[in-house]
Amino acid sequence: MAPKSYSLETELVFNKSSDQYNASVAPLYQSATFKQPSLSNMGEYDYTRSGNPTRTYLQNHMARIMKANYTFAVTSGMGCLDVITRLLKPGDEVIAGDDLYGGTNRLLNYLNSKGDLKVHHYDTTNTELIKSKISSSTKMIFLESPTNPLIKVVDVKAIADYAHQVNPNVVVVFDNTMMSPILMTPLDLGVDIQYESATKYLNGHHDLMAGIIAVRDSKLAEQVYYVINSTGCGLSPFDSWLLSRGLRTLAIRIERQQANCIKIAEFLQSIGFKVRYPGIKSHPQYHLHQSMCKGSGAVLSFETGSIKTSEKIVENTDIFGIAVSFGCVNSLISMPCKMSHASIDAKTREERDFPEDLIRLCIGIENIDDLINDLTKALLKSGAVKINEKDELFSVVGVEAKL
Repeated sequence: MAPKSYSLETELVFNKSSDQYNASVAPLYQSATFKQPSLSNMGEYDYTRSGNPTRTYLQNHMARIMKANYTFAVTSGMGCLDVITRLLKPGDEVIAGDDLYGGTNRLLNYLNSKGDLKVHHYDTTNTELIKSKISSSTKMIFLESPTNPLIKVVDVKAIADYAHQVNPNVVVVFDNTMMSPILMTPLDLGVDIQYESATKYLNGHHDLMAGIIAVRDSKLAEQVYYVINSTGCGLSPFDSWLLSRGLRTLAIRIERQQANCIKIAEFLQSIGFKVRYPGIKSHPQYHLHQSMCKGSGAVLSFETGSIKTSEKIVENTDIFGIAVSFGCVNSLISMPCKMSHASIDAKTREERDFPEDLIRLCIGIENIDDLINDLTKALLKSGAVKINEKDELFSVVGVEAKL
């Protein structure tokens, strides 16, 4: 009889452990080695690089959450990408987006410059363009949606289905860090490998680094495990235990963060800023996003029209911490061109229509009134907004655009 399946919110909290003492919280096996019953019987575990009960518990839990047959926990989100690219052979052709997480772009470009891979960057939101670029030589496709930080939406299923028609052996890879399993299940859309930086929403407290790789195909799972075991990048027992703890509050954290984000997006848009967020109907791909996801997440970006103005806004917030990354319980603010995406040169950013003045907000669980007041104070100090005779805020950029 198959194990009973519960709703995702319940699965996050309810997960049985095989602990011999029936501990309500799965124990931490902080051990590098395990004694063998005999020379001929290695037992289930022998060396933590190859496997550890705490990591196994986490991986089994993640498999249920991500609707995967196999999941693997490694030392970071970029560690996931490193493992995945090792599945390729020298000279293999790869298609990737033109709006990617800065670290993803950096690693792919490094492998391309060395001649290890042939990487082609395109606007993955242009489905027909991507279809025209996919051939029998395409070995792997990297997708993100919404993209980071331009918040563009990709038709994941259309691309994955077409890619597999052209080349049944192509591997479609999807970075689901932005949405998390609560809001999106890429494996249901035809993706072969889903990965996430567990440093972000999955853990939610920015007190560890981790990554999760999820697959359904057993052959792919064997290849992924071989690389992880060979390189020793499996997640440590203590970090696995911490991540398991963080997972329990994922649903409630996302619910609050998203609710806050929607209100902030509406606030910024109401005073005249160009806001990039798939949860407001002005987003050009609003309906496509809603067809793939259960929500819009808690990351938005907006433009001020001036790099100096954006710098002043970022440096004048109090509650919003200036930091890279996202997904934490506390709110963060950044300028991607100077921080998370600074590794992409200015010329390339310009070619990809990447606004230098772009501000990214990663919304936490704080009181929404406090967050909006904090933003308002920074906007006023920077001169990005003014107050009219009716005591209402309006964006200087918005007024100039209308004129």
